[in-house]
Amino acid sequence: MDRRPVVLAPLTRQRSYGNVPQPHAILYYQQRTTKGGLLIAEATGISDTAQGYKDTPGIWTKEQVEAWKPIDLMVLKSMELMFLKDQVNDRTDNYGGSLENRCQFALEVVQAVGDEIGADKVGIRLSPFASYSEAADSNPEALALYMANALNKFGILYCHMVEPRMVKLGEKFETPNSLRPIRDAFKGTFIAASGYNKDGNKAVSTGYTDLVAYGRLFLSNPDLPRRFEIDAPLNKYNRETFYISDPVIGYTDYPFSHQMSKSLFK
Repeated sequence: MDRRPVVLAPLTRQRSYGNVPQPHAILYYQQRTTKGGLLIAEATGISDTAQGYKDTPGIWTKEQVEAWKPIDLMVLKSMELMFLKDQVNDRTDNYGGSLENRCQFALEVVQAVGDEIGADKVGIRLSPFASYSEAADSNPEALALYMANALNKFGILYCHMVEPRMVKLGEKFETPNSLRPIRDAFKGTFIAASGYNKDGNKAVSTGYTDLVAYGRLFLSNPDLPRRFEIDAPLNKYNRETFYISDPVIGYTDYPFSHQMSKSLFK
């Protein structure tokens, strides 16, 4: 499998103590860096009232900004908005009610960030079909198509979308829905995520997506693109260590494929 379509998905790891990125994050991202690869950092809070989980990184203080600097060269940062879905957004102003109103804030953020740093440095991740954390939408395909079409006018770097089969966190379901109509509507680089393994290359070769983002497989296999390239076996991930605060266990202690090969011949 070609290593180039492989992207590290934004993964909440809860190891930024006091919402400040830590030195161990540098090693974590370094381990997963490949030539020409794309790494997307976990969701980053923009204020102390925007925290969904404990020990997630922030960017609202000088200390946090300085802590990000050694990591910034390796990753793109992401932030999270919860305005889009009709079962979450109960606003009665111009940002609530209709589909157009619910999408307005996200599009204004894309516009503002693009104006500040350039649209070619802006990407967006959407999960319209997901319903975990009581965040569902009554018509997710319409939501996804509206956003895909609306985003075209900005010329952003990419649109990253979670597969319809990932309705609940960590679970995969059979569904008739597909990202194909959304991928066809969006005119820029499209990234599909969730539930992929070595079949990601087929999704790219058939034009279903431009890139494939991996979460659980990438956190447990720091050299995942290389393993795909040489068809090496994959480490099994340990779900119990996904969100613990340990700076090593379940974070930077997964072995590389060459380390596994050496251990077999000892």
